[in-house]
Amino acid sequence: MAEIVAIKRSTPEGPVWSSLEKGVLRIVLANPPANALSIETMAALQAQLDGARDDKAVRVILLAAQGKVFCAGHDLKEMTAHRSDADRGRAFFELTMSRCSALMQSIVRHPKPVIAEVDGLATAAGLQLVASCDLAIATDQAAFCTPGINIGLFCSTPMVALSRNVSRKQAMEMLLTGETIDATTARDFGLVNRVVPREYLNHIVGKYAQTIVSKSSSTLKIGKEAFYAQAEMGLVEAYDHAARVMVENMLASDAEEGIGAFLDKRQPEWKGE
Repeated sequence: MAEIVAIKRSTPEGPVWSSLEKGVLRIVLANPPANALSIETMAALQAQLDGARDDKAVRVILLAAQGKVFCAGHDLKEMTAHRSDADRGRAFFELTMSRCSALMQSIVRHPKPVIAEVDGLATAAGLQLVASCDLAIATDQAAFCTPGINIGLFCSTPMVALSRNVSRKQAMEMLLTGETIDATTARDFGLVNRVVPREYLNHIVGKYAQTIVSKSSSTLKIGKEAFYAQAEMGLVEAYDHAARVMVENMLASDAEEGIGAFLDKRQPEWKGE
């Protein structure tokens, strides 16, 4: 893998802050101790993701958090405060779920690879956030759960992302019991890619990020989009779709350059086309 690149941190402002260094945009949930997905936090995170879509300087996105909790899910205090509304909070609850669903889908549909860097507890919509990312690297201190069942609220929206990462039996185990699983179990379930000691987290995530940065940005976009599209299709439709994508990919300038460089035994010069 490529050499790790140190990321210069900017001064935190608001519930989310970011820094950009050599193609890697690091977005940090900065509202400890819970880093809850309040309306304000989701809007700030969405703005960061939206801003990175067409920014050619951004090649890979890292999603991290401050404190011992990666993300505790929705802000239950914020939601409970709206129970006194005339509609008992229905409109606010609908707004919260709509914003959250849009946020998660924007990660999946984002043209840039998104890597979750998890050092702490990811619960409910926080687990959903991890599961929505393309890759997830966790420390051995990380933990995961969908505890809604414990408070009379089934984790239905986190279920969507969870069930697309782990087997049905494992997803239902987490959803029905609400019990917390450790990082190693999360890796065995397929929720995270790797589990590393805390002191090596930035090093390992940095190596992943820089390895991906070294690839063709247009090819990454094509591949990520195709991966999630075919995953929602039947076998025949998936192969038909993937074949069409391969043909278009072969005609792209970067594929021509990459294949030519391979045959010429030289390093490719990507243009992102």
